[in-house]
Amino acid sequence: MHEDKDLCVIDKPSGLLSVPGRDPAHADSAYARVLARHPLAQVVHRLDMDTSGLLVFALRRKAERALQAQFRERRVAKVYEARVWGHPSEEHGVIELALSRVPGRPRSVVDPAGRPARTAWRVLRRDPDGTTHLRLEPTTGRSHQLRVHLLAVGHPILGDRFYAPPEALSAAPRLCLHAAALAVDHPWSGERLDFTSATPF
Repeated sequence: MHEDKDLCVIDKPSGLLSVPGRDPAHADSAYARVLARHPLAQVVHRLDMDTSGLLVFALRRKAERALQAQFRERRVAKVYEARVWGHPSEEHGVIELALSRVPGRPRSVVDPAGRPARTAWRVLRRDPDGTTHLRLEPTTGRSHQLRVHLLAVGHPILGDRFYAPPEALSAAPRLCLHAAALAVDHPWSGERLDFTSATPF
């Protein structure tokens, strides 16, 4: 979606890893494909394999440090869209539940002793089939944050093979979570760059 000497932004499909997995069968990834074009490319953030949407890579070391600092200092604006099970009772809200990783498993759980995590949400559309389309703005970037937060408030994301109960899992052929908007400061010029991607579900 964008490419210059410092960074590139891609629209990752659901089902593609952000970075290669340990198993040689999982060597294909967004990063591997970017490396084939830009041998000095560096990872600055990731999306879950099942999540689609906007992903940025640094193409030079100085750009990597600058972009990582923006993510660390929470200066990157990220907006996701999701389809969830059920209809929330309110039109918008904030979920603040600390999270911890499950040792030895690719999962996270709500844990009062875990790392703080915050997600703002807003209803975009309530569908007659009993599902809801949400806009999500995470302030933090914990592993599986959006998936676990929505499960915790009773609205699991459709098609979530890790967390959704059977009825929500079978309601969609893929995880209905998409990184729809991303805004970063350009590492060299400082210009604010805004990117959007149409939600494919």
